[in-house]
Amino acid sequence: MNHVNLIGKMGTAPTFAKTEEGKLVARFLLSTSEFYCDSKGTTKTRSSNHRISAWGRWVPIIEEYGIEGTRLAIEGKLINRFYQSNGKPACITEVEVNDLIIM
Repeated sequence: MNHVNLIGKMGTAPTFAKTEEGKLVARFLLSTSEFYCDSKGTTKTRSSNHRISAWGRWVPIIEEYGIEGTRLAIEGKLINRFYQSNGKPACITEVEVNDLIIM
């Protein structure tokens, strides 16, 4: 099953684009934090940035409320996008939003 749940803050302001078919997409980074204890028992924080893409009904919501630092809960799935970069094949993995809650 391809299922992702993330809670974090928008790490970047969203960018908006239109595909050749006329579909709108919003893309941004979501920053999450994870807490763990090192070998000495000290609490540490590990931060990660996740590429997010939101389509359809989510685009106007992200457009209106999506500013850097906004806390979001996202449910979605992993998507791989393939493209050419300087004539060489490249791949990006991102989370495609199925559901979103502004916290």
